[in-house]
Amino acid sequence: MLKGIDPILTPDLLKVLAEMGHGDEIVIADANFTAASLGSGKPLLHLAGVGVARAVEAVVSLFPLDQDVAQPVAYMQVSHQPDGWRSALQRHVISDLAAQGHALESQVAAVERFAFYERVKQAYAIILTSELQPYGNFILKKGVISEPLAG
Repeated sequence: MLKGIDPILTPDLLKVLAEMGHGDEIVIADANFTAASLGSGKPLLHLAGVGVARAVEAVVSLFPLDQDVAQPVAYMQVSHQPDGWRSALQRHVISDLAAQGHALESQVAAVERFAFYERVKQAYAIILTSELQPYGNFILKKGVISEPLAG
């Protein structure tokens, strides 16, 4: 246990988050996500008993989202629903990110399921949660942790 660190963040996950560089992406996925096959060769971390919203909250408590891209947050679009439709979980996560000042709603992109899978293949790591709501999958792009530029 460490003071000031969210207790759901495991030592292995803390190591991965620290290793990630600016622009690297991490996937936070539901329990049904095909993490083992899509994540071949990359760190796969399990957060048993933790849902996606809670995992997102913990991760963004330690690193900023990339402000050099238009949409540093992506989620898997629900198949067979009209454009713009979001599940309760998706709405909850997006609302929390905005309320906490991490990302505006306009900085969150819906990504078609198979395009999402392709993007996952380029991610740095995958966190597999115990979330049971389908399509509860997000990608977060890490930003820069820095001091102000000296002139």
